[in-house]
This record gives sequence, C-alpha cells and structure tokens, in this order.
Amino acid sequence: MATPAGAPLRWDIHETHLDEAAFRWSQWEKALDAPDFTLEEVAELEEPVAAHVDGLVLGGEPVATRLLVPALTEDPERIVAAALALLGAEAEYGPALVLAALPSAEPPAFSAFQRALALSPASGIFPALPALLKEDTVPELLALVIEALGAQGLATAPLCAPFLSHPEPGVAAAALRAASSARLPLEPAVLQRALDSSAPVLRDAAILAGLLGGHRAAWTTCQSVVGARVPGGRLPLLLLAMSGEERDVKTLLELLSDEKLRPDVLWALGFSGRITAADACVELLRHKPVAALAGEAFSAITGLSMAEQYAVAREEEDTALPPLEEEDLDADLASKPEDALPLPQPQAISEWWGEARQRMDVKHRYLSGQPFTPQALLEALLSAPMRRRHALALELALRSRGAVQMPTRAFVMHQLTALKAARAAPASLLSRSFAESFRG
Repeated sequence: MATPAGAPLRWDIHETHLDEAAFRWSQWEKALDAPDFTLEEVAELEEPVAAHVDGLVLGGEPVATRLLVPALTEDPERIVAAALALLGAEAEYGPALVLAALPSAEPPAFSAFQRALALSPASGIFPALPALLKEDTVPELLALVIEALGAQGLATAPLCAPFLSHPEPGVAAAALRAASSARLPLEPAVLQRALDSSAPVLRDAAILAGLLGGHRAAWTTCQSVVGARVPGGRLPLLLLAMSGEERDVKTLLELLSDEKLRPDVLWALGFSGRITAADACVELLRHKPVAALAGEAFSAITGLSMAEQYAVAREEEDTALPPLEEEDLDADLASKPEDALPLPQPQAISEWWGEARQRMDVKHRYLSGQPFTPQALLEALLSAPMRRRHALALELALRSRGAVQMPTRAFVMHQLTALKAARAAPASLLSRSFAESFRG
C-alpha cells in the first residue's frame, strides 16, 4: 500500500502518530482546566497534537480503514485522535466513516465523539447528522447530535422543538443549549418545566438558556436553588457571584459556614470581585481543606500571585496518612485541577492585604486587582489561568445575551479569532451586569 502521494506506507510510523496524537491530546485537554497553564502555554501543547493528526490524515484511506476505524471503538483518547484525523480528511470517506461508527458506538464513547466534532468545525459531517435523530436512537446519541449541531450554529427551531420536552434530561438539556446558542426564542412554559426539573443537568441548562434569553424566571430559579442549598448547585452559586450584587455576595458569604458547600462557594466568590469576599478568603487561608481554593479566589479578586513569599512549597505538606478509622474509603482519589493550585502562606498574605485593602473601594468589583470593566474581562480571557477562563467566557456571553461567545475549549486559533471579534463588539454590549435587568 502507498500514501496518496505514492510513497510506501510505514505502518509503524502511522501507529506512532495515533499513539502520540491520543497522548498529546489528553495532555492538551487536561491543560484546558489547569490552574497553572495559560492560553499561550496551551498553544504550545497543541502543536504536536496537530502534527500527529496531520500525519494520520496524510496516510489517506488505507490508514483510515486499517488503523483509524478500529480506534473508534477503543479508549476515549484514541477515539478523539482517530475521529479528528477522519474528520480532517479532504476526501468524503473520512467524515463518512465517523458517521457510520456513531450508531453502533457504546454510550461511554459518545463524549469522545462529541469532543472531536466540537474541535472540527469545518467537517463535512454536519449536514448528515440530522438523519440520526430518529425515534429509536439512543438518548446519548440524540444529545450528541443536537449538541454538535448547536455548537456549529446549525440548530433550528424545527430541529430543537421536539426535544425540548424529551423525557431524558440529558437530551432536553442539549436541545436547550443548542437553542440558546442559536439565540432561538423559547416558550416560557417549556422553559419553566425545565427550570422546575429535579435533574441538575436540565435545570442548569434551563437557567443559562433563560438568562441568555432575558427570562426573569431563570434568575429567580437560580436564587432559589442557592437559597435551598440543594446538591449540584455549583453553577447557580457562580452565577450569583457574577451578578456583582452586594446582597448576592452576602448570601454566598453566609453559605461558607456549610462545609459541604464551601469549596463551590469559594470558587464562586473568586468571580464576585468583591472586597468582602477577599476578606472571607483570607480567613480561610489557614483552613487546610480549602486553603488552596481560598488562595485562588483571593488572587482572582486582588491580583496577588500565589508565588514566592506568598506560597508554601508543596513538599512541605504533611503527607502522613490518617489513621485507618479516620480514612474516607469512599473518597474520590482521582486527581483534580485544583490539586495543582499553590498553597498560600497565610501570614504573608494577611500582611500584604492589610496594606493593599486600603487602596481598594468596597463598592467596586475587581478582577485581578483592577476595577472590573469589559476591557479587563477581555484581557483576562487572554491571560488568566485556563481553569478560570470558562467562567469568564460565560460572563461574556451572559452580558451580551449570547451575541459574544468565546469557545474556551476550542483549538487556540479559533479562540483567538473569537477574542478578536469580542474586542470589536460595541462597548455598550458588555457594559452592564447580566443580572441588572432582573433586579427588583
């Protein structure tokens, strides 16, 4: 066999391309949520991913059928790598092979396929996807197709409408996200049913769709969820903080007394920009279970970098195992993005804050030590840690009612293009808090 250019195929090289593409992509994907990576550093990780995927594409149809199609049934990383190469093929066979693999895929693989589709906006597969929206299609595939079409701006009212009331929360949530992404109008009754759902995935999708569409009921639900202290309230907590309202921040501060909610509340408070939130973070710097999260939130508000004299080296942590009777055998031992956060030095930070606080106005909202403005928000999307950019992009979308969107999980080139467009948007589009119209 030979490549399209006529050179003999080197199967060992193409197998290496697949292995490396899968591995490099998994590194890149993790970096998108890392607290110690910036967009520029992620771009560097992205280069080898593209190089190895291109190597697979150059193998042509022989490599596609012998190597890539079998990989579509393997581990998620290999599914994404193989699908990216197939979707990137110039000939029709590539997208057609991915399309043919979807109906027989197992549900755990759907998230990998969806990720590949999200990263391949120019693929020719999208016009053929609606054909998969059949009555006997499994819910996971329905959600995948709707989500993919919505992400590409291909969702229409006739496409979304039948699924907005689907009995599977994941499908209805995907339809809501697709509809709001396309800025389609939503019937208040349909939205309210989703807002009343006991499934957080559907409720949260309805809250975001409602806020983007200017529905007061969505903001009321958001406040009610936080007030009820129900499980799975991370998004409503974040939205309350983003409102910038003192009374909403006060509500969050009161929730810090709940140990189960404290990590999510601290995450939210970091986006509030309020001096009172920074004060609360300083108080928790010595509380080991959430010290790193408190330091992160404090840094996000004040701009102080958790480094040098303001951080404690990780190797200085007490690594002794707890007694067996005190060990949580049900604890999730998988690494989390916050595990890479630096540990704050409480005394040094407290001393710094004692002076810096006097130069800040308690009535203002801050972002990395600067007054919160649309320009500061756009600059943060370029320079902030990757872990925080998703929430910042959400505020950008909410402020503009969906007119300005930043795809923080896309390849860097697409992100930079979106950021350029955001900078060109009228200042008036981003100048007001998204919650301002819901007051009263």
